[in-house]
Amino acid sequence: MLTKTLCAVSALALSATLATAALAAPVKIDFWYGNSGDISKRVQEQCDRFNQSQADYEVVCTSQGSYDASLQNTIAAFRAGQQPAIAQVSDAGTLDIMLSGAFYPVNKLMADNGYTVDWNDYFSGISSYFATSKGEMYSMPFNNSTALLYWNKDAYAKIGKDHGPATWEEAAADFKALKEAGYECPLGFNISRDEVWQFEEQFLAVHGEPNATKGNGFGGLDAEMAFNKGKWVQFVRDWKSWYDAGYAVLKSKETGQTFVDAFAAGDCQTILSSVGDHGGIGRSAKEGLNWDVAMLPVYEGTERKNSLVGGASLWVIAGKKDEEYKAAAAFLNFLAKPEEALTWSTVTGYIPVRQSGFDYLQSQKFYDKAPYKGRELAIKSLTATPPTEVTRGQRLGGLLQIRQEISNGLQAIFINNADVQASLDEAATRSNAILRRFEQTYEGKQLP
Repeated sequence: MLTKTLCAVSALALSATLATAALAAPVKIDFWYGNSGDISKRVQEQCDRFNQSQADYEVVCTSQGSYDASLQNTIAAFRAGQQPAIAQVSDAGTLDIMLSGAFYPVNKLMADNGYTVDWNDYFSGISSYFATSKGEMYSMPFNNSTALLYWNKDAYAKIGKDHGPATWEEAAADFKALKEAGYECPLGFNISRDEVWQFEEQFLAVHGEPNATKGNGFGGLDAEMAFNKGKWVQFVRDWKSWYDAGYAVLKSKETGQTFVDAFAAGDCQTILSSVGDHGGIGRSAKEGLNWDVAMLPVYEGTERKNSLVGGASLWVIAGKKDEEYKAAAAFLNFLAKPEEALTWSTVTGYIPVRQSGFDYLQSQKFYDKAPYKGRELAIKSLTATPPTEVTRGQRLGGLLQIRQEISNGLQAIFINNADVQASLDEAATRSNAILRRFEQTYEGKQLP
């Protein structure tokens, strides 16, 4: 009898221990993201900081290898009932996931879990891209950027300049002077799908011109492309003339050196790239490289408008349990802390997405430090004006495919010497076909 009693007591003790352990185990959630390389390491570090900051939750962060894969894998997993709690979706995929219905609006998630968020704290040039037409935040801005002009200060000094070009007319003269001074690559560039946004979408925004009708698609799925009209056509002509004269040089993995690497090596003297590359260039620049950044040039007589935000936002995926959503809300709240904005901006080059985060970085004299000086220009560019109908963002279905068609048009111009207007018109026609297929897929759906 005593043996049976002891066994029963032991069993109860073991059950109690297991129950306590089960209660103490952190709630695990998955976060899928698209970054790779150095940025992937930084995301993993961010996840580790959250996990070490508390014991209730554990976020498991997994790179999907690319933005495309992150979105496609998330939607496929949702349909199979194996979705992550949080997924990173690029700016170009915003409309696709908005219309998928596979998400839990982040503004509702945070309120439902007791977090008070000042959504007006987000910079308007950032929030407008990811918000609905009513200003509701369905996702949380995360790794965000805009395009800047990077310039080699020593090279420009040799042509008598102490600043980067503010206008494209000035830039043309600078590129010519740099070439005549013996520099083989005054402007390095790439026209691949993933790189055309600096030269096309950003150009149109700062010049206040539309990429598409209906307010870049915000007004409905029946929008049509408009990039083949206006100042961008003249810009492509100018750009091609620089290329023909040897002032602009195509740099890509296929040529053996990317334009960013070429700048960091001192082989190209000017590039247009994301502020997100600022940290990488600083770490990889050849010894003694003296460089800086400037806002994107505009044509003379242009009233500059705010540039567009690039990068991605975080979407909370539908179909998870309440405790997983508590974990997701806690993680997103952690990412929004000003101190985390400082760490994130330090190791990546991405900008703080909130005014409070920017103010905190300024209070820490972040932008006074040599490695980070100039990054504040990204904020200045994004907030140059309040967002207009054509600078608040884009709501275009199949935007990645559209970027590919624009890339194809530019390749015809630069590589095959095709007519500029005809090639852009053809790219617009192909892009409109993409929009019509997307419209048919979501026939009858209203944009949020």
